Amino acid sequence: MRNDEHPDHGRRHALECMLWAGSGLLWTVAGGIPRSSLLGSAEAHAQSAQGSFSFVHISDTHLGFNMAPNPDPVVTLRESLDRAKSFNPALMLHTGDITHLSRPGEFDRATQIINGARIETHYAPGEHDVVEDDGKDFYQRFPQGARTGGFYSFDQGGVHFVCLNNVTNLQAGKMGMIGAEQMRFLEQDLAARTASTPIVVFAHIPLWVVHEPWGWGTEDSAQLLRLLARFGSVTVLNGHIHQTMQKIEGHVAFHTGMSTAFPQPAPGSRPSAGPIRDLPPGELRKLLGINRVSRVQNDGALAVVSSPLEG
Repeated sequence: MRNDEHPDHGRRHALECMLWAGSGLLWTVAGGIPRSSLLGSAEAHAQSAQGSFSFVHISDTHLGFNMAPNPDPVVTLRESLDRAKSFNPALMLHTGDITHLSRPGEFDRATQIINGARIETHYAPGEHDVVEDDGKDFYQRFPQGARTGGFYSFDQGGVHFVCLNNVTNLQAGKMGMIGAEQMRFLEQDLAARTASTPIVVFAHIPLWVVHEPWGWGTEDSAQLLRLLARFGSVTVLNGHIHQTMQKIEGHVAFHTGMSTAFPQPAPGSRPSAGPIRDLPPGELRKLLGINRVSRVQNDGALAVVSSPLEG
């Protein structure tokens, strides 16, 4: 993004609103200060090579979707998983909308394909995964958070991971909600962690307000930020909006991920959200993909690299 008249404004806009993953930047955040470098550059290679622990973020696979611009998201899911495996990740986080209509056959196909990649995978529910029976089929297949309603935590590679559910009882056009029960869980869960522990929080709907008219945000995200404020490195990963956007608040770096199925429009650029059906030929795979996240040695920061299927 360029802003020749006001270069500082252009840089700020690029930081707060990096739309689409084709920008090809590696972002490293340390102490709330972002540092970027072009993918493929010597600096980016050095940053990536330092990662002692890396994992993949994938989202919005929408198995069961069968319309333009992508009538067969199985194909692009397989391509995304091939990309993920090439990174040899320690694990994969899926931030929801595994299926399009939460039908058993859609879940069966998704789990067959994702399990076939042989990557340890942790799931957050998306609103498309809980359309039927309050998410019964989702929780039967992904039981890690079933007892507590889709939220849980675990530790791996020196990083503390927290999954939150902000799609329960979601109303059309309304923002997500974490709720008091999960806030209590999070407060107790983080109490035993030192301020130097890298924290990764993942959920479906962005845990910051991207565009309220479309429901792209979480109502009680400010309370979440207060609970995370004492930690020096916090990375928040979300899906739902099917495009890459980033925001920095203090030591908290928010990242939304691309879909593997179809892109959605930039906030407010069209009358409503939904699949972009009028993509020019050859553009689809430039707007689909995954995130690779690495812990940088001798630094608490996590480096997030958006990796489109093409471009």
